[in-house]
Amino acid sequence: MLELYIQPMELYNEELGEFVSTRAQTLQLEHSLISLSKWEAKWKKPFMSQDMTTITNEEVLDYIRCMTISSNVDPMTYYSIGSDRKMIEQIKDYIQDPHTATTIKQKPGRGRSREIITSELIYYWMVELGIPFECQKWHLGRLLTLIEVCSIKQTPEKKMSKAETFSQNKSLNALRRAKMGSRG
Repeated sequence: MLELYIQPMELYNEELGEFVSTRAQTLQLEHSLISLSKWEAKWKKPFMSQDMTTITNEEVLDYIRCMTISSNVDPMTYYSIGSDRKMIEQIKDYIQDPHTATTIKQKPGRGRSREIITSELIYYWMVELGIPFECQKWHLGRLLTLIEVCSIKQTPEKKMSKAETFSQNKSLNALRRAKMGSRG
């Protein structure tokens, strides 16, 4: 969870043509499958497959709203966040942080999938892998890592080719001959 302290601010509301004051607030944000689902339900497009440069400021602020788990938040607070580049960078860093110690090495020849990832696809993976729905509240990076780990662990190991089997047997026989001091 990310906690942000928002300073009181005076903003100009163009629709009303007047200045509006915001109160000081502490926001608690969680980048989770729940927040992703809320955002995708509203905007009808995948968030995960977006190039961050194609997302509008309004969509970014709305994703921050979807991440908010604090109650009674003044809606004008989000506009003060939107005008603070440092705070936006802090939120972006929080979203991109994996929130796990697990690292997964890519196998040679296995590139990134071009599959469009949506919240429904992630829910499908959770069902398929038997991951409980309470994990939808986890940081999304951590949940995706768990999904990948489960998927790797459930995939049967690749069988060795005949050449690899012969090579392994040859080296094992050589080790045994050396250990026993025999020639055959």
